Amino acid sequence: MNDEEIFTIKEVSSYLKLAEKTSYRLASEGKLPGFKVGGSWRFRKSEIDAWIKEQEKKNKGGQ
Repeated sequence: MNDEEIFTIKEVSSYLKLAEKTSYRLASEGKLPGFKVGGSWRFRKSEIDAWIKEQEKKNKGGQ
């Protein structure tokens, strides 16, 4: 398992099944963990997977 896999905005959008604009907005607002390289967003798969688990916990707690 390679947790250091890096996604582009297009790849993270596909992974999360979101529109690219939505992923970009979430990243820009600091809600989606990512970083910029030369003006382009990049995302670590391990951080995205952790973020997904965090979202699941928040949603379960709100029910």
